Amino acid sequence: MSEKIIETQFQVTGMTCAACSARIEKALNKMEGIEEANVNLALEKAAVKFNSATIEAADIQTKIRNLGYDVVTDKTELVLTGMTCAACSTRIEKGLNKMKGVNHATVNLALEKATIEYNPLAISQKDMIEKIKQLGYGASIVNEDKDKTADHRLQEIKSQQRKFMISLILSLPLLWTMVAHFSFTSFLYVPDVLMNPWVQMALATPVQFYVGKQFYVGAYKALKNKSANMDVLVALGTSAAYFYSVYLAFETIRDNTHSVGLYFETSAVLITLIILGKLFEAKAKGRSSEAIKKLMGLQAKTALIMRDEVEMEVPLEEVLAGDIVLIKPGEKIPVDGIILEGLSAIDESMITGESVPVDKTVGDEVIGSTINKNGFLKVKATKVGKDTALAQIIKVVEEAQGSKAPIQRMADYISGIFVPIVVTIAVITFVIWYMFVSPGDFAEALEKLIAVLVIACPCALGLATPTSIMAGSGRAAEFGILFKGGEHLEMTHQIDTVVLDKTGTITNGAPILTDVITDLEKAEFLSLIGSAEKQSEHPLAQAIVDGVKEKQIPFKDISHFEAIPGHGIKAAIQGREVLIGTRRLMKKFNINVDNVLEEMTYLEKQGKTAMLTAIDGKYSGIVAVADTIKDTSQHAIKRLKDMGLDVIMITGDNELTAKAIANQAGIDHIIAEVLPEGKALEIKKIQEKGKKVAMVGDGINDAPALALADIGMAIGTGTDVAMEAADITLIRGDLNSIADAIYMSKQTIRNIKQNLFWAFGYNTIGIPVAAIGFLAPWLAGAAMAFSSVSVVLNALRLQRVKL
Repeated sequence: MSEKIIETQFQVTGMTCAACSARIEKALNKMEGIEEANVNLALEKAAVKFNSATIEAADIQTKIRNLGYDVVTDKTELVLTGMTCAACSTRIEKGLNKMKGVNHATVNLALEKATIEYNPLAISQKDMIEKIKQLGYGASIVNEDKDKTADHRLQEIKSQQRKFMISLILSLPLLWTMVAHFSFTSFLYVPDVLMNPWVQMALATPVQFYVGKQFYVGAYKALKNKSANMDVLVALGTSAAYFYSVYLAFETIRDNTHSVGLYFETSAVLITLIILGKLFEAKAKGRSSEAIKKLMGLQAKTALIMRDEVEMEVPLEEVLAGDIVLIKPGEKIPVDGIILEGLSAIDESMITGESVPVDKTVGDEVIGSTINKNGFLKVKATKVGKDTALAQIIKVVEEAQGSKAPIQRMADYISGIFVPIVVTIAVITFVIWYMFVSPGDFAEALEKLIAVLVIACPCALGLATPTSIMAGSGRAAEFGILFKGGEHLEMTHQIDTVVLDKTGTITNGAPILTDVITDLEKAEFLSLIGSAEKQSEHPLAQAIVDGVKEKQIPFKDISHFEAIPGHGIKAAIQGREVLIGTRRLMKKFNINVDNVLEEMTYLEKQGKTAMLTAIDGKYSGIVAVADTIKDTSQHAIKRLKDMGLDVIMITGDNELTAKAIANQAGIDHIIAEVLPEGKALEIKKIQEKGKKVAMVGDGINDAPALALADIGMAIGTGTDVAMEAADITLIRGDLNSIADAIYMSKQTIRNIKQNLFWAFGYNTIGIPVAAIGFLAPWLAGAAMAFSSVSVVLNALRLQRVKL
């Protein structure tokens, strides 16, 4: 393998001292294939010279990350033009992935987009665009050209419409002469002028070289880059028919004849039908990204802001974080923010699915694109542009639509090798017909070759998966289900076990203080307990704090606080030591609670979470809180069971409390008293039994389990950490979304399989039928053109799925 030395740089983060940079430098220089590595702590850069035949840039990045540091990478999306089939997208993908500095590139034929992760120190967006242009296609940056993208689609449709009309007008007279040859249409009158070879050539030539120019250009670019695509097949087939007809036309001069069997109508009608198919396909593909358009349509276009004591209306893009936004009744809230002044009911149905408006006042957060129903609000913008909740939702949907499902790899591989195989079959067909079936009949053999070339175009194969992924993930997003990628959309249908976190997932996650049992003075007891719990972020702690506030009991100053995961808390308040937590916590600090355990058990059997308390090393009382299950949980869990899924509840609560909640929700299997770090271990145990597990949670402590599960589903009303670790975000916080997500996955995979079956079956049946001679070239062209349209239309059925 020939050596190719490459020099590149990586932006490294996480280094704190010279020892860090020395460690990275030493580790990199030990790697096989690296000639020299220098790490600069001040610049936070690693300059590396390596042999690309031995090692790749991605391996170097992985090594740096394995050492505990990170490498800065950028992600961009490019709008592509000029692609005609899966072979085109594969070629661009391969070309980009070979570029120095590109970590990973995927090209989506249906979306006409390239998603590229790259090293900004090694390559620029301009370099990638130039590479795509060298490959014979067009490219522009999505963020800068969103309007241009829409215009491009529209222009493409208009261009195809114009070409189709020209082609149709010129091809109809040729079609008339062809149809008149059939015995059952002998009554049709055909003017002599149309039978003239030169008139036919005059009609066919603009179709062949003006309308059909795109196929020649595409074929040239493909062959120049040592590959083949659909354009090669169309150009070969139509050129064979056209140039053979030209040859026959000149034969009429030599032989002084007027009537001869010509094939001008074959090439012209073929091109007309294929252009018609492309036109339908372009329109259908435009509809497949309807979900993104709907989401973008929810955004406000302008915002009324206050700057330097002056009110001004500015475009949404010009609103900055920290701006004061004024929102009148009935208006859309333009950005995410916090209310500074005012009181109103906010319609958040587009995010949460809840039709009842939510009352909001000073200090409450509001979400961009929700609707202010009846009050004037002054809001401080906290998240603008791509950071708003809606922008993040759009980003997730776009990434899911642009990603590839594993099932697509097979189709991509086959379409990549398909064209050379078809050309070989076509040549063999020609030889067999010319040598054996109709010896010496060149025209007959040529007709069969053309039919094979045209029937085999792999358009449907390339569109089968991405159009279904686009439509399926888009439709799911309309119901608040965000799949982070095509692979997650595919995997979800295999799930057979659903593990549900309790607090905030099955329950509302907002418990209330229900019982206070103590021999101490109650106000003093609650003041100490409330002051300690005020330092904790746990929902149960918040319930105690809220309960103390309601009783208007003052809080005390706290000098020390310690959270003991899975046990409880320890605090020092005005010289007194306070412990609040589980039986395990009391045992850990040698506090005797045997005489109150029966009372604690009674509370737990009622579904309450009871916490033991100790002050200055002695038992002092019990506080209990209760969390109610969500209204929809029982019905949702029944749906999951009806789908044949095992449903398990996992919680850190004790078994009695867990059983009480499980009974209310209709869950038969529980895993209780699980420490936060133990949730991932429990998921692993279930997986070791051969189960495909979906974990559903909403808290920080659920993140490891969400990441480990086959599919992690985060409740959208939960923490950002959980949503980051999950594969699917259920925005609405309703457990019915779990069943909906699984159903949507099953429908999408079923749709993909239908498309692939049609695409494979079409070619498997069509090629032999054409080779045997049962398919005229023009009919083969019509079938090919409408095969891809039928695949796209089948995928669009997913946009009508009811959940």
